[in-house]
Amino acid sequence: MKKKRIIFAAGAVALLFAVTSTKPVDSQNYPKITVKTKRVNKYKDKIEDYESDNLTLEVETDLIKDKTEEAKEKLAKKPGSKTSQTTSAKETASAKSKQTDLASLTYSGQLFTEVNNNQPDFSQSDLTTSRGAWQTYGNLDSLNRATTANAMLNQSLMPTAKREPLHWDPTGWHNKRISSGWLYNRSHLIGYQLTGQNNNPKNLITGTEEMNVSGMLPYENEVADYLKESSNNYVRYRVKPIFKGDELLARGVQMEAKSVGSNAVSFNVYVFNVQPGVVLNYSDGTSRVQN
Repeated sequence: MKKKRIIFAAGAVALLFAVTSTKPVDSQNYPKITVKTKRVNKYKDKIEDYESDNLTLEVETDLIKDKTEEAKEKLAKKPGSKTSQTTSAKETASAKSKQTDLASLTYSGQLFTEVNNNQPDFSQSDLTTSRGAWQTYGNLDSLNRATTANAMLNQSLMPTAKREPLHWDPTGWHNKRISSGWLYNRSHLIGYQLTGQNNNPKNLITGTEEMNVSGMLPYENEVADYLKESSNNYVRYRVKPIFKGDELLARGVQMEAKSVGSNAVSFNVYVFNVQPGVVLNYSDGTSRVQN
């Protein structure tokens, strides 16, 4: 394009020089001069066209660059992209760090302790009810342990049928009778009264009677009572069993809940998996009664 522009420009200059020459012009040659002037104007028009085309091309190039950058930004936000994977990796690392911290806590007579000043760790997107009520359960890990349970709770998920007996034995299940009754319960991560999930291996862990009844149940009842107040009430809910390393018996559970659009229900607690008067072997779930 540059070569063409130079040729046209050179021709235009030469012809303009011929037209503007001070040499007298014979009237007989006047028609020829007129022809040359038309050619000069023609060349001028072409030069302007090329310049206009070049300007248009530059503008289009800039637009393409802008759209390319825009597309890159959108792609980075999509699941599976490198940026998304990096963010996900950071979040996973953070979650593992929190789990390790909770697993390292030592029971000192207090059955539960507040996490994050009792503030649940849900984002705004976690609290949306656009999908209505739902529940999801993480896959069992390589040791067959339950991993996590999430839900957007509502009356519509609450069961009406009577609960059937449980038959799944979660990891660390070495039950026995002690003075107060049975040592262990098949503990639901999300209580049966909230979703109706019963013999779901992904929702069951081995939990002491103390953890299950005295620790978890009061919080589950608080959520259930709120849901029963209105069919418009929703509670974002998450429960994670906290294991230490490859141990088969959870050290405890982290429970988080937040009512949507209100502060009627809001907690983030860690409940220890302990039983007074009993020493638990968390590596496999065996135990011995203290003298």
